[in-house]
Amino acid sequence: QLVESGGGLVQPGGSLRLSCQASGFDSDYYNIAWFRQAPGKEREGVSCSSSTDGSTQYADSVRGRFTISRDSAKNTVYLYMNRLKPEDTAVYYCAAEAPLNLCALRLEYDHWGQGTQVTVSS
Repeated sequence: QLVESGGGLVQPGGSLRLSCQASGFDSDYYNIAWFRQAPGKEREGVSCSSSTDGSTQYADSVRGRFTISRDSAKNTVYLYMNRLKPEDTAVYYCAAEAPLNLCALRLEYDHWGQGTQVTVSS
């Protein structure tokens, strides 16, 4: 099971930290990704972390502003979001997959959380 938290309302330029708490499995042995879906738009990949080599990927729209990070002791993956923009407004989801390959920002993940709302507005 994956449970996201940390969403909320933030002003443009602000920061948030999203959490993805895993239970029932050790997230260290899974690729973990963050996706988002804005109203009327398709779900898109934001960032992912590969379990095998620790490599990460970011969508061009968030590179340099967002950071994905793992906390093994807490079985949690974080998404640190800085310099937020109104266009970052969306429901953010985390997802997990067995590490058959390095992680990728595609939708074919096996396990999904319920999402957390992020709203960037003044």
